[in-house]
Amino acid sequence: MKHLFLHIIFLAALFPCKAEKLQVGAERLDVLLPLLKGKNVALVINQTSVVGENQTLLLDTLLSHYVRVKRVFAPEHGFRGDAGAGETVKNSRDTKTGISIVSIYGKNKKPTTEQLNGIDVVVFDIQDVGARFYTYISTMHYVMEACAENGKEMIICDRPNPNDHVDGPVLQPEYRSFVGMHPIPVLHGLTVGELALMINGEFWLKDKIKLQDLKIVEIKGWKHGQPYILPVKPSPNLPNNQSIQLYPSLCFFEATGVSIGRGTTFPFQVAGAPWKKYGDFTFIPRSLPGWDSSPLNQDKVCYGIDLRNVAFEGGFTLKFFLYFYILSKEKKAFITRPEWFNLLAGNRELQKQITSGMSETQIKESWTSELNQYKQLRNKYIIYPAQ
Repeated sequence: MKHLFLHIIFLAALFPCKAEKLQVGAERLDVLLPLLKGKNVALVINQTSVVGENQTLLLDTLLSHYVRVKRVFAPEHGFRGDAGAGETVKNSRDTKTGISIVSIYGKNKKPTTEQLNGIDVVVFDIQDVGARFYTYISTMHYVMEACAENGKEMIICDRPNPNDHVDGPVLQPEYRSFVGMHPIPVLHGLTVGELALMINGEFWLKDKIKLQDLKIVEIKGWKHGQPYILPVKPSPNLPNNQSIQLYPSLCFFEATGVSIGRGTTFPFQVAGAPWKKYGDFTFIPRSLPGWDSSPLNQDKVCYGIDLRNVAFEGGFTLKFFLYFYILSKEKKAFITRPEWFNLLAGNRELQKQITSGMSETQIKESWTSELNQYKQLRNKYIIYPAQ
Protein backbone atom coordinates (compact mmCIF):
# COMPACT_ATOMS: atom_id res chain seq x y z
CA MET A 1 0.00 0.00 0.00
CA LYS A 2 2.87 2.36 0.87
CA HIS A 3 4.49 1.74 -2.52
CA LEU A 4 1.17 2.37 -4.30
CA PHE A 5 0.77 5.69 -2.45
CA LEU A 6 4.28 6.79 -3.45
CA HIS A 7 3.57 5.78 -7.04
CA ILE A 8 0.43 7.94 -7.12
CA ILE A 9 2.39 10.93 -5.78
CA PHE A 10 5.08 10.33 -8.43
CA LEU A 11 2.49 10.25 -11.23
CA ALA A 12 0.82 13.39 -9.87
CA ALA A 13 4.18 15.17 -10.02
CA LEU A 14 4.73 14.04 -13.60
CA PHE A 15 1.22 14.92 -14.75
CA PRO A 16 -0.03 17.82 -12.60
CA CYS A 17 -3.72 18.67 -12.87
CA LYS A 18 -4.33 21.58 -15.16
CA ALA A 19 -6.17 24.53 -13.67
CA GLU A 20 -9.71 24.78 -14.95
CA LYS A 21 -9.94 27.31 -17.77
CA LEU A 22 -11.66 30.50 -16.68
CA GLN A 23 -14.95 31.16 -18.44
CA VAL A 24 -17.00 34.23 -17.64
CA GLY A 25 -20.75 33.71 -17.54
CA ALA A 26 -21.34 35.10 -21.02
CA GLU A 27 -18.93 32.56 -22.51
CA ARG A 28 -20.96 29.65 -21.15
CA LEU A 29 -23.31 29.47 -24.11
CA ASP A 30 -24.26 25.91 -23.23
CA VAL A 31 -25.95 27.40 -20.16
CA LEU A 32 -27.07 30.77 -21.53
CA LEU A 33 -28.59 29.87 -24.91
CA PRO A 34 -31.19 27.40 -23.56
CA LEU A 35 -32.38 30.12 -21.17
CA LEU A 36 -32.98 32.47 -24.12
CA LYS A 37 -34.47 30.05 -26.65
CA GLY A 38 -37.72 31.33 -28.16
CA LYS A 39 -37.73 34.48 -26.03
CA ASN A 40 -37.58 38.20 -26.81
CA VAL A 41 -34.40 39.47 -25.21
CA ALA A 42 -33.09 42.83 -24.01
CA LEU A 43 -29.42 43.25 -23.13
CA VAL A 44 -27.75 45.53 -20.60
CA ILE A 45 -24.24 45.59 -22.00
CA ASN A 46 -21.31 47.81 -22.96
CA GLN A 47 -17.82 47.44 -24.41
CA THR A 48 -16.83 45.03 -21.59
CA SER A 49 -19.49 42.51 -22.66
CA VAL A 50 -17.09 40.44 -24.75
CA VAL A 51 -16.63 36.70 -25.08
CA GLY A 52 -14.07 34.27 -26.45
CA GLU A 53 -10.51 34.65 -27.64
CA ASN A 54 -11.61 37.13 -30.30
CA GLN A 55 -13.35 39.27 -27.68
CA THR A 56 -16.61 39.32 -29.63
CA LEU A 57 -19.38 41.54 -28.27
CA LEU A 58 -22.12 39.49 -26.62
CA LEU A 59 -24.73 41.13 -28.87
CA ASP A 60 -23.01 39.81 -31.99
CA THR A 61 -22.51 36.39 -30.44
CA LEU A 62 -26.17 36.01 -29.53
CA LEU A 63 -27.36 37.23 -32.92
CA SER A 64 -25.09 34.66 -34.59
CA HIS A 65 -27.00 32.01 -32.62
CA TYR A 66 -30.35 33.45 -33.78
CA VAL A 67 -31.32 34.82 -30.36
CA ARG A 68 -34.11 37.38 -30.69
CA VAL A 69 -32.38 40.46 -29.26
CA LYS A 70 -34.90 43.31 -29.44
CA ARG A 71 -33.05 46.16 -27.74
CA VAL A 72 -29.96 47.13 -25.78
CA PHE A 73 -29.95 49.24 -22.62
CA ALA A 74 -26.80 51.38 -22.32
CA PRO A 75 -25.32 52.42 -18.91
CA GLU A 76 -22.92 55.24 -18.01
CA HIS A 77 -20.21 55.68 -20.67
CA GLY A 78 -22.57 54.28 -23.31
CA PHE A 79 -22.90 51.12 -25.36
CA ARG A 80 -19.40 51.46 -26.79
CA GLY A 81 -17.87 52.84 -23.57
CA ASP A 82 -16.72 56.12 -25.11
CA ALA A 83 -18.83 58.65 -23.17
CA GLY A 84 -17.09 60.56 -20.40
CA ALA A 85 -17.85 60.29 -16.68
CA GLY A 86 -21.23 61.83 -15.95
CA GLU A 87 -21.88 62.56 -19.63
CA THR A 88 -25.47 61.98 -20.71
CA VAL A 89 -25.88 58.88 -22.86
CA LYS A 90 -28.36 59.33 -25.72
CA ASN A 91 -30.74 56.90 -27.40
CA SER A 92 -29.47 55.65 -30.74
CA ARG A 93 -29.23 52.62 -33.03
CA ASP A 94 -26.31 50.25 -33.35
CA THR A 95 -24.83 50.99 -36.76
CA LYS A 96 -23.78 47.36 -37.27
CA THR A 97 -27.02 45.56 -36.38
CA GLY A 98 -29.66 48.30 -36.46
CA ILE A 99 -30.83 47.32 -32.98
CA SER A 100 -32.27 50.09 -30.80
CA ILE A 101 -29.95 51.40 -28.07
CA VAL A 102 -31.90 52.81 -25.11
CA SER A 103 -30.03 55.00 -22.64
CA ILE A 104 -30.45 54.29 -18.94
CA TYR A 105 -27.91 56.91 -17.94
CA GLY A 106 -29.29 60.44 -17.96
CA LYS A 107 -32.81 61.47 -17.01
CA ASN A 108 -33.93 57.85 -17.18
CA LYS A 109 -31.75 55.47 -15.14
CA LYS A 110 -34.34 52.71 -15.01
CA PRO A 111 -36.06 50.91 -17.91
CA THR A 112 -39.68 51.99 -18.20
CA THR A 113 -42.68 49.70 -18.58
CA GLU A 114 -42.96 50.86 -22.19
CA GLN A 115 -39.30 50.05 -22.88
CA LEU A 116 -39.79 46.55 -21.45
CA ASN A 117 -42.94 45.97 -23.51
CA GLY A 118 -42.65 42.77 -25.52
CA ILE A 119 -39.49 41.69 -23.68
CA ASP A 120 -39.44 38.31 -21.93
CA VAL A 121 -35.98 38.36 -20.39
CA VAL A 122 -33.28 40.95 -19.66
CA VAL A 123 -29.63 39.85 -19.71
CA PHE A 124 -27.11 41.91 -17.71
CA ASP A 125 -23.47 41.41 -18.69
CA ILE A 126 -21.17 44.24 -17.61
CA GLN A 127 -17.74 44.06 -16.01
CA ASP A 128 -17.69 45.71 -12.59
CA VAL A 129 -14.56 46.80 -10.67
CA GLY A 130 -15.77 45.99 -7.16
CA ALA A 131 -16.17 49.55 -5.82
CA ARG A 132 -19.46 50.74 -4.34
CA PHE A 133 -19.43 54.05 -6.23
CA TYR A 134 -18.79 52.51 -9.66
CA THR A 135 -22.21 53.05 -11.21
CA TYR A 136 -22.67 49.83 -13.18
CA ILE A 137 -23.98 48.12 -10.03
CA SER A 138 -26.47 50.97 -9.52
CA THR A 139 -27.67 50.37 -13.08
CA MET A 140 -28.02 46.67 -12.28
CA HIS A 141 -30.12 47.57 -9.23
CA TYR A 142 -32.54 49.67 -11.28
CA VAL A 143 -32.82 47.02 -13.99
CA MET A 144 -33.59 44.40 -11.33
CA GLU A 145 -36.23 46.72 -9.91
CA ALA A 146 -37.82 47.30 -13.33
CA CYS A 147 -37.90 43.55 -14.03
CA ALA A 148 -39.45 42.86 -10.62
CA GLU A 149 -42.15 45.51 -11.14
CA ASN A 150 -42.98 44.29 -14.64
CA GLY A 151 -42.77 40.56 -14.08
CA LYS A 152 -39.77 40.02 -16.36
CA GLU A 153 -37.03 37.40 -16.09
CA MET A 154 -33.48 38.62 -15.48
CA ILE A 155 -30.22 36.81 -16.11
CA ILE A 156 -26.87 38.01 -14.74
CA CYS A 157 -23.85 36.80 -16.72
CA ASP A 158 -21.25 36.88 -13.98
CA ARG A 159 -17.65 38.10 -14.23
CA PRO A 160 -14.78 38.11 -11.65
CA ASN A 161 -14.17 41.02 -9.31
CA PRO A 162 -10.72 42.57 -10.02
CA ASN A 163 -10.79 44.41 -6.65
CA ASP A 164 -11.72 41.38 -4.61
CA HIS A 165 -11.38 42.87 -1.11
CA VAL A 166 -13.72 43.86 1.70
CA ASP A 167 -12.73 47.24 3.10
CA GLY A 168 -13.79 50.82 3.67
CA PRO A 169 -16.73 52.42 5.48
CA VAL A 170 -20.17 50.88 5.09
CA LEU A 171 -22.74 53.19 3.48
CA GLN A 172 -25.37 54.67 5.80
CA PRO A 173 -28.94 54.79 4.40
CA GLU A 174 -29.20 58.61 4.43
CA TYR A 175 -26.28 58.80 1.98
CA ARG A 176 -27.89 56.57 -0.61
CA SER A 177 -27.38 57.91 -4.15
CA PHE A 178 -26.53 56.67 -7.63
CA VAL A 179 -22.88 56.42 -6.49
CA GLY A 180 -23.89 54.29 -3.53
CA MET A 181 -27.23 52.51 -3.34
CA HIS A 182 -26.57 49.72 -0.85
CA PRO A 183 -25.33 49.41 2.76
CA ILE A 184 -22.05 47.83 1.67
CA PRO A 185 -18.42 48.94 2.12
CA VAL A 186 -16.38 50.81 -0.50
CA LEU A 187 -14.91 47.46 -1.56
CA HIS A 188 -17.70 44.91 -1.27
CA GLY A 189 -15.81 41.75 -2.27
CA LEU A 190 -18.61 40.38 -4.46
CA THR A 191 -19.17 39.62 -8.12
CA VAL A 192 -22.17 41.31 -9.72
CA GLY A 193 -24.00 37.99 -9.56
CA GLU A 194 -23.40 37.63 -5.83
CA LEU A 195 -24.35 41.26 -5.25
CA ALA A 196 -27.59 40.76 -7.22
CA LEU A 197 -28.44 37.83 -4.93
CA MET A 198 -27.75 40.04 -1.91
CA ILE A 199 -29.87 42.90 -3.24
CA ASN A 200 -32.74 40.52 -3.89
CA GLY A 201 -32.30 38.45 -0.74
CA GLU A 202 -32.11 41.46 1.57
CA PHE A 203 -35.13 43.17 -0.07
CA TRP A 204 -33.15 46.29 -1.06
CA LEU A 205 -35.27 46.97 -4.14
CA LYS A 206 -37.94 49.71 -3.96
CA ASP A 207 -40.83 48.93 -1.63
CA LYS A 208 -38.99 45.69 -0.70
CA ILE A 209 -40.21 44.09 -3.90
CA LYS A 210 -38.47 40.84 -4.86
CA LEU A 211 -37.36 39.79 -8.33
CA GLN A 212 -39.04 36.41 -8.66
CA ASP A 213 -37.11 35.09 -11.66
CA LEU A 214 -33.41 35.87 -11.22
CA LYS A 215 -30.77 33.53 -12.64
CA ILE A 216 -26.99 33.76 -12.44
CA VAL A 217 -24.85 32.24 -15.21
CA GLU A 218 -21.85 31.49 -13.05
CA ILE A 219 -18.16 31.96 -13.79
CA LYS A 220 -16.29 28.72 -14.35
CA GLY A 221 -12.70 28.33 -13.15
CA TRP A 222 -12.53 31.27 -10.73
CA LYS A 223 -12.66 31.55 -6.95
CA HIS A 224 -12.47 34.51 -4.59
CA GLY A 225 -8.87 35.50 -4.00
CA GLN A 226 -7.73 34.71 -7.53
CA PRO A 227 -6.43 37.76 -9.43
CA TYR A 228 -8.20 38.79 -12.60
CA ILE A 229 -6.90 41.14 -15.31
CA LEU A 230 -9.64 42.70 -17.41
CA PRO A 231 -9.34 42.12 -21.18
CA VAL A 232 -11.06 45.46 -21.95
CA LYS A 233 -10.92 48.73 -20.03
CA PRO A 234 -14.19 49.06 -18.10
CA SER A 235 -14.52 52.82 -18.61
CA PRO A 236 -12.55 55.57 -20.40
CA ASN A 237 -10.42 56.51 -17.38
CA LEU A 238 -9.51 53.04 -16.14
CA PRO A 239 -7.08 51.93 -18.87
CA ASN A 240 -5.14 49.22 -17.04
CA ASN A 241 -4.92 47.06 -13.93
CA GLN A 242 -2.93 49.63 -11.93
CA SER A 243 -5.65 52.25 -12.43
CA ILE A 244 -8.37 49.75 -11.54
CA GLN A 245 -6.64 48.80 -8.31
CA LEU A 246 -5.95 52.42 -7.31
CA TYR A 247 -9.39 53.69 -8.32
CA PRO A 248 -11.22 52.97 -5.02
CA SER A 249 -8.60 54.89 -3.02
CA LEU A 250 -7.95 57.77 -5.42
CA CYS A 251 -11.61 58.43 -6.23
CA PHE A 252 -11.97 60.51 -3.04
CA PHE A 253 -9.70 63.16 -4.60
CA GLU A 254 -12.59 63.94 -6.96
CA ALA A 255 -14.08 65.96 -4.08
CA THR A 256 -10.93 68.13 -3.87
CA GLY A 257 -8.83 70.37 -6.10
CA VAL A 258 -6.32 67.56 -6.65
CA SER A 259 -6.24 65.98 -10.11
CA ILE A 260 -5.92 62.21 -10.34
CA GLY A 261 -4.78 62.26 -13.95
CA ARG A 262 -7.99 62.83 -15.86
CA GLY A 263 -6.92 64.52 -19.06
CA THR A 264 -3.80 62.36 -19.34
CA THR A 265 -3.23 58.85 -20.69
CA PHE A 266 -2.57 57.63 -17.13
CA PRO A 267 -5.69 58.53 -15.09
CA PHE A 268 -6.04 57.11 -11.59
CA GLN A 269 -2.30 56.49 -11.52
CA VAL A 270 -1.08 59.97 -10.52
CA ALA A 271 -2.20 62.71 -8.16
CA GLY A 272 -1.28 66.38 -8.20
CA ALA A 273 -2.38 70.00 -8.05
CA PRO A 274 -0.98 73.37 -9.24
CA TRP A 275 1.17 73.87 -6.15
CA LYS A 276 4.80 72.79 -5.81
CA LYS A 277 4.31 71.73 -2.18
CA TYR A 278 2.75 68.49 -3.37
CA GLY A 279 5.85 66.97 -4.98
CA ASP A 280 8.45 67.02 -7.75
CA PHE A 281 6.57 64.90 -10.29
CA THR A 282 4.62 66.99 -12.80
CA PHE A 283 1.88 66.43 -15.36
CA ILE A 284 -0.52 68.66 -17.30
CA PRO A 285 -4.17 67.65 -17.74
CA ARG A 286 -5.36 68.35 -21.30
CA SER A 287 -8.68 68.05 -23.05
CA LEU A 288 -8.64 64.48 -24.36
CA PRO A 289 -11.78 63.43 -26.25
CA GLY A 290 -12.62 59.85 -25.41
CA TRP A 291 -10.90 60.23 -22.04
CA ASP A 292 -11.95 63.56 -20.49
CA SER A 293 -12.80 66.67 -22.52
CA SER A 294 -12.65 69.16 -19.61
CA PRO A 295 -10.53 67.73 -16.78
CA LEU A 296 -9.83 69.36 -13.45
CA ASN A 297 -6.84 71.74 -13.57
CA GLN A 298 -6.90 71.69 -17.36
CA ASP A 299 -3.72 73.07 -18.99
CA LYS A 300 -2.12 73.71 -15.60
CA VAL A 301 1.12 72.16 -14.39
CA CYS A 302 0.25 69.82 -11.52
CA TYR A 303 2.80 68.78 -8.90
CA GLY A 304 2.43 65.55 -7.02
CA ILE A 305 3.14 61.84 -7.08
CA ASP A 306 3.49 59.20 -9.80
CA LEU A 307 1.94 55.85 -8.92
CA ARG A 308 2.20 54.17 -12.32
CA ASN A 309 4.96 51.81 -11.26
CA VAL A 310 4.36 51.73 -7.51
CA ALA A 311 3.79 48.24 -6.14
CA PHE A 312 0.21 48.20 -4.87
CA GLU A 313 -1.44 45.03 -3.69
CA GLY A 314 -4.93 46.42 -3.96
CA GLY A 315 -7.50 47.07 -1.30
CA PHE A 316 -8.53 50.42 0.12
CA THR A 317 -6.10 52.95 1.58
CA LEU A 318 -6.31 56.56 2.76
CA LYS A 319 -2.54 57.09 2.76
CA PHE A 320 -2.46 59.02 -0.53
CA PHE A 321 -5.38 61.23 0.47
CA LEU A 322 -3.94 61.94 3.94
CA TYR A 323 -0.53 62.74 2.39
CA PHE A 324 -2.03 65.53 0.29
CA TYR A 325 -4.35 66.68 3.06
CA ILE A 326 -1.47 67.13 5.52
CA LEU A 327 0.70 68.93 2.92
CA SER A 328 -2.17 71.26 2.00
CA LYS A 329 -2.45 72.69 5.54
CA GLU A 330 -5.94 73.76 4.48
CA LYS A 331 -7.97 71.69 6.96
CA LYS A 332 -11.64 71.70 5.92
CA ALA A 333 -10.98 73.84 2.81
CA PHE A 334 -9.00 70.97 1.22
CA ILE A 335 -12.26 69.13 0.52
CA THR A 336 -13.84 71.54 -1.95
CA ARG A 337 -17.00 69.47 -2.47
CA PRO A 338 -17.88 68.22 1.01
CA GLU A 339 -21.28 66.76 0.12
CA TRP A 340 -19.82 64.84 -2.81
CA PHE A 341 -17.11 63.50 -0.50
CA ASN A 342 -19.81 62.30 1.93
CA LEU A 343 -21.70 60.53 -0.87
CA LEU A 344 -18.52 58.72 -1.92
CA ALA A 345 -17.73 57.82 1.70
CA GLY A 346 -21.32 56.85 2.41
CA ASN A 347 -21.27 58.80 5.68
CA ARG A 348 -20.27 62.15 7.18
CA GLU A 349 -17.93 60.65 9.77
CA LEU A 350 -14.99 60.01 7.43
CA GLN A 351 -14.65 63.68 6.54
CA LYS A 352 -14.77 64.63 10.23
CA GLN A 353 -12.21 61.97 11.09
CA ILE A 354 -9.79 63.32 8.49
CA THR A 355 -10.20 66.97 9.45
CA SER A 356 -9.83 66.12 13.16
CA GLY A 357 -6.36 64.67 12.48
CA MET A 358 -7.04 60.97 12.99
CA SER A 359 -4.52 58.53 11.50
CA GLU A 360 -5.42 55.92 8.89
CA THR A 361 -5.08 53.19 11.51
CA GLN A 362 -7.47 54.96 13.86
CA ILE A 363 -9.98 55.60 11.08
CA LYS A 364 -9.89 52.00 9.87
CA GLU A 365 -10.39 50.71 13.42
CA SER A 366 -13.67 52.65 13.55
CA TRP A 367 -15.01 50.49 10.67
CA THR A 368 -14.20 47.13 12.28
CA SER A 369 -17.58 46.35 13.80
CA GLU A 370 -19.61 47.28 10.70
CA LEU A 371 -17.23 45.40 8.41
CA ASN A 372 -17.48 42.27 10.54
CA GLN A 373 -21.28 42.43 10.35
CA TYR A 374 -21.10 42.93 6.59
CA LYS A 375 -18.74 39.96 6.16
CA GLN A 376 -21.28 37.73 7.91
CA LEU A 377 -23.98 38.98 5.54
CA ARG A 378 -21.66 38.49 2.56
CA ASN A 379 -21.10 34.84 3.47
CA LYS A 380 -24.79 34.13 2.79
CA TYR A 381 -24.45 35.05 -0.88
CA ILE A 382 -21.01 33.77 -1.89
CA ILE A 383 -21.08 31.60 -5.03
CA TYR A 384 -17.29 31.20 -5.40
CA PRO A 385 -15.73 30.41 -1.99
CA ALA A 386 -12.02 31.17 -1.66
CA GLN A 387 -9.72 28.24 -2.32
